[in-house]
Amino acid sequence: MTILDHPQKSSIDRQLVNALASRLGDVLADERLDRRARNMADPTNDEEHNFARTAVHAELLRLSAARRSEGRSVLTVFDEVEITSAAIAQVLGLGRLQPLLEDDEISDIHVRGNSVVWVKLRNGEREMREPIVETDDELIELVRRAATRLSRQERRFDAGTPELNMQLPDGSRLFATMDVSLRPSLVIRRHRFEISSLKELQLRGLLTPELQDFLAAAVRARRNIVIAGGTGSGKTTLLRALINEIPVFERLVTIEDAYELGLDHFEHLHPDHDSLQSRPANVEGQGEITLADLTRMALRMDPDRVIVGEVRGAEAFPMLMAMSQGNNGSMCTMHADSTRSVFPKLAAYVSMASTGLPIDTVNLLLSSALHFVIYISSTGNNRRVASVREVVDCDGANIISNEIFAMNSQGELLRTFPLREATRELLSTFGYDEESCLP
Repeated sequence: MTILDHPQKSSIDRQLVNALASRLGDVLADERLDRRARNMADPTNDEEHNFARTAVHAELLRLSAARRSEGRSVLTVFDEVEITSAAIAQVLGLGRLQPLLEDDEISDIHVRGNSVVWVKLRNGEREMREPIVETDDELIELVRRAATRLSRQERRFDAGTPELNMQLPDGSRLFATMDVSLRPSLVIRRHRFEISSLKELQLRGLLTPELQDFLAAAVRARRNIVIAGGTGSGKTTLLRALINEIPVFERLVTIEDAYELGLDHFEHLHPDHDSLQSRPANVEGQGEITLADLTRMALRMDPDRVIVGEVRGAEAFPMLMAMSQGNNGSMCTMHADSTRSVFPKLAAYVSMASTGLPIDTVNLLLSSALHFVIYISSTGNNRRVASVREVVDCDGANIISNEIFAMNSQGELLRTFPLREATRELLSTFGYDEESCLP
């Protein structure tokens, strides 16, 4: 991983951008009022951007004429393009954050007040970029503008609601804090929907060829799968690739905090699907819909499979009940540091549902619901599946499982334990031949 020592500087005339943005805001407001006076619909997003470009161009022409008459130098074509983009972004987009969002090489953006911005690139490098705001208060206003313009639901960001979690139109996930953090903070994680198959992940080194065949067969065989790993390890990317192995005729229901799986990007692969998203309480403290609520809703929507984007609480109980009562082939992700640690964490999540079940009963539920657990290790920019465990049975307080794939000291993923006979026969009917893969 490479870290650049100095932020990239922009030579843009920020004072001019602010003046143009102020003028553009007035012009756009007047245009909307004029359209409504003529009983016309409000402009679409594309229409508004086109009108904004025309308005800024007219302002720059007037500016150039004034400068020439005063004997001053005029802006270059390059400067005009950069200033136009910046002014429009400030009014219709997210200001100086907008170019970072439009940079396909950036995967993560970290902003802390008016300090330098840190970005993580697709190749694993980290870079400093210049600040996107002049003051901490300006960052708070930028987040509020994003919540107002870009959110599908009513969103607050103030001392009473000091965190904001929302999805941007391009599928990126925005999380912001204020008051509870030393300075206002903004983190954006961008998703690469173009990575959509196990084959692509195998070519990128996340999977071995054998594991690719194994996972494809496990999905087709309707095995229940949990994907574990740390933050940013690639859990959602692997889950998306597994979902895209599901036969096209099956009905899917996904449950998420934010729409990250992007089934709408693969409509041809999943024509019959519904995507559910949780929501916080409104300003009156009412209307909250939790992941546990959505899981119960999903079971009434006639799904062939239920997919939970990330399990981290009471939703684990209805999900496991669904898996053990006929919705085989369901999948989820969760944070854990190994395949083995998934079991006690899921047991703890079930206890959050206030079921009152003894641990023996919880483990019986776990062992009957789960078939495979996958763990992704992440070191720097090196992400690889490091362990796959088959759930066998339970014995009181213990889950019995076999680690069928594990990584050795040289970083090679190897077969470490044979599949159970019944599992081997099932997967063989879906294209995975364990014997032919033996060294």
